[in-house]
Amino acid sequence: MGERVEWASNLTFLMAMIGAAVGLGNIWRFPYIFYSNGQGSFLIPYLCAILILGLSFLLLEYSLGAKFKDSVLNTFARVDKKFKLVAWAIMLISFLIVTYYLCIVGWDLNYFVLSFTKAWGANPDAFFNISLLHSTTDLSGITQIVPYVFIAILVLWVIVWYISHKGLNEGIGKFTSLFVPLLFILGIGIAIYNVTLPGASIGLVRFLQPNWSLLLTADIWLAAFGQILFTLSLGITVVLAYSSHLPEKVNLTRNACTVILANCGFELTNAIGVFSILGYMSYTTGLSFDQLITSGSGLAFVVFPQVFNILGDVGYILGPIFFFSILIAGITTAISYIEPLVDSFEDTFNISRKKAVTIISIMGFLVSVIFATAAGNLLITLFDDFLNNFALMIGIILQCIIFAHFYGTTDLKAMLNRYTWFTVGTWWDVIIKYILPILIAVLWIIGVYDLIMSSNVEKLLVYVIIAIALIIVPLILNFLDNKINKVDA
Repeated sequence: MGERVEWASNLTFLMAMIGAAVGLGNIWRFPYIFYSNGQGSFLIPYLCAILILGLSFLLLEYSLGAKFKDSVLNTFARVDKKFKLVAWAIMLISFLIVTYYLCIVGWDLNYFVLSFTKAWGANPDAFFNISLLHSTTDLSGITQIVPYVFIAILVLWVIVWYISHKGLNEGIGKFTSLFVPLLFILGIGIAIYNVTLPGASIGLVRFLQPNWSLLLTADIWLAAFGQILFTLSLGITVVLAYSSHLPEKVNLTRNACTVILANCGFELTNAIGVFSILGYMSYTTGLSFDQLITSGSGLAFVVFPQVFNILGDVGYILGPIFFFSILIAGITTAISYIEPLVDSFEDTFNISRKKAVTIISIMGFLVSVIFATAAGNLLITLFDDFLNNFALMIGIILQCIIFAHFYGTTDLKAMLNRYTWFTVGTWWDVIIKYILPILIAVLWIIGVYDLIMSSNVEKLLVYVIIAIALIIVPLILNFLDNKINKVDA
């Protein structure tokens, strides 16, 4: 293995890390989570989740990357070779997430083009579910390819391949350094415009109005921890992979705090913009706020097109900007999600980065095709539920156990404290070794319970197939790894 490539600068690394964190979860998931969990009072558990989960786990992954300066696979192997299997499984989770994530970004790519003429028409709901997705409520639609979604996914995988195969600095670094600042400028610009709309105060009042009684319930706390887990891309080894390319003498604690502040600042700014424009729509149409606020694709591809319709000519400007922002956020996140696997393929199979990216992109596109079918919307929901509520949680718990208990935190704390804003001490040990695994275990139990209670035979079949893949594929990759690298025996 040759000399490890380093980021051109710490700023380039930060742009890549912020790009990895800022994604669809910031733009359309957070406003709904915020609204349905106490509005203003949600900020208290949200800040606690940042400190306990976000900062602590980011510091763990930063310290591992800076300490070992190796691929994700080799980092796990440094503790014990048997943990390679865990590394392959976690990277496969990240890979599967990006295969359906790019399908959602593909919907947005279609809407970006449509937004210039508002081609979704007077009924955005029907257009999205029927005209664009041809959605079926069961798996019978899996044999029906949806052309526009298929083409969008192909285009996006080509873009991801092109950026990633150019290399760490020439590809990922240059792309994120250009588009992450642009994403923030667009986001702030949209928010400023939205708060000036008539009726925006309706949304802002709902945004800030606290429901203090919810602080005594478990749901609001679990929602906050789940959001931080989702929005900071924790547990999928992206942070570990990116930080392994850091130069020496970098302030890791400052970097972690910078990424958190940027991510959460964007999240809150975007939420202010969303609540403002929904307040405007409530004021204009007479609909109650509760009828407008929704989660996920419904907010982006149904509610917002309705808003752009009402805005008249301004909608022809605001619409493309909005959907272009989602496109940037989606691509910067997607390229980060395949990086751990690219890095590990290079080391394990002794191939060039270009070849590793090409193999992974082709495999990713082939898997993504199943989401470009009429059953794609349903499959995305099932994959997302299983991978985020079940598989990813286990991955985080295992990482805490492997690195905090089997490897130990002494060297990692020393790495963090070499150049630091604050001393990482016993408090971090307690969080990483005990508090964090227990909290994630609680989230996992709730997630598994929800999966079981909401499942039918069809859903269980999909879950079983995903689970088998998460077992079989890592075993195959581990076998190939052991066969190629017998010298380490």
